[in-house]
Amino acid sequence: MQKTKKYFAESELIINPDGSVFHLHLRPEHLADKVILVGDPGRVSLVASHLHSIECEVSNREFTTVTGRYADKRITVVSTGIGCDNIDIVLNELDALANIDFSTREENDTFRCLTIVRIGTCGGLQTDTPVGSFIASAKSIGFDGLLNFYARRHEVCDLKLEEAFRSHTSLMQQIGHPYAVDADCELLDRIASDDMFRGITIACGGFYGPQGRELRLPLADPHLNEKIESFQYEGLLVRNFEMESSAVAGLSKLMGHKAVTCCMVIANRRSCNVNLTYKNTIDDLVKKVLERI
Repeated sequence: MQKTKKYFAESELIINPDGSVFHLHLRPEHLADKVILVGDPGRVSLVASHLHSIECEVSNREFTTVTGRYADKRITVVSTGIGCDNIDIVLNELDALANIDFSTREENDTFRCLTIVRIGTCGGLQTDTPVGSFIASAKSIGFDGLLNFYARRHEVCDLKLEEAFRSHTSLMQQIGHPYAVDADCELLDRIASDDMFRGITIACGGFYGPQGRELRLPLADPHLNEKIESFQYEGLLVRNFEMESSAVAGLSKLMGHKAVTCCMVIANRRSCNVNLTYKNTIDDLVKKVLERI
């Protein structure tokens, strides 16, 4: 007996009058199989400057997209803005573009797997990753809680890592239940190669308090960063803070896509130094990803 296809109602999959998906304003034909995510809309133009040809440019709110070719590769570059909440929008809409028929509002007969690499910036948490280092997230721990809203969350998460991390940090109940997800192994090896640090990345729900920065508001646990920096799991250290990797890894695994996050350290929290001119040097990371994706 043929399985009945799920129908996606107008209120659940919102399609604009021009046939584009609600937030990204992309149509299915705009999307390449290889996708680069960046946070800053301005960074899309930096990546696009290396493409050999451009076939479309679309912008809505903080979401700017360019699709074009780099050598023989068709690549889509999308800006997500800041935070895992925006990743929830971007990943769901990219997956819809790839795997839902917008004319029938039903799932496509053939699954289309996307290869997704997020290029970002981060705060380094170890002394051996100075400003300017490149870090690939072998595992991501999400403080954002996003994946906890989805079924099958336990099937794609490293539950032993979650328990070990909560135990080591004596994590306060009010912070919630962090989830831990691996990057796609093949993609991690291809993108990180032998010239990027690999480690655990903490994806935070904010830039200040959640990353241990104390301005006028005191922190609930002033020693949390120290406990995070001393944590080890299967030979991996927690190497950096950023704000999107866990949602990229988690949603991609649930949806069946391949994903990894790689970031350049622009501030080292241990040595307390920062590079405010990082936009001039992140181009090296962009070129590596374009060659390896």
